[in-house]
Amino acid sequence: MYWRIGAAYRKQPGNKNKSAFKKIVKTGPPPGLLAFDGDRAVGWCQLTPRDALPWLDRARQLKRVDDQPVWSLSCFYVRIGYRKKGVTSALIAAALEAAKRDHAPALEAYPLDAAKTPSTSSTGFATTFARTGFKTIACHTPPRPIMRHDLK
Repeated sequence: MYWRIGAAYRKQPGNKNKSAFKKIVKTGPPPGLLAFDGDRAVGWCQLTPRDALPWLDRARQLKRVDDQPVWSLSCFYVRIGYRKKGVTSALIAAALEAAKRDHAPALEAYPLDAAKTPSTSSTGFATTFARTGFKTIACHTPPRPIMRHDLK
């Protein structure tokens, strides 16, 4: 919800954020993808047109590179016990297919470069995206590249 509502995300109680997200899920379009192990959800990624995430443009390190109507892969969650087992890579592959199916011209991501920071990341790591064909198109602030995969 942060990239949708900005600072309000941290100022309001978690149950209000959860409620707002449930409303987005119910009214559509789907705000992302789920990864399953059998019947158990083990991962999630936010996948949506960048225009649905207005707060991306308020973060100086994530400002738009151009006017292309890209889709954004802006957030991940992988359940404990399933991390470092390829769930993020599977979500990226599924996101590429979903964005292509919906005629997005390109898919953008905002991962961290682990070689430049010890931080953990809810946006993924640059090496994971590079392995799936994403290219760095800008880097306003190290260690946060803007990476893009052309879908044309």
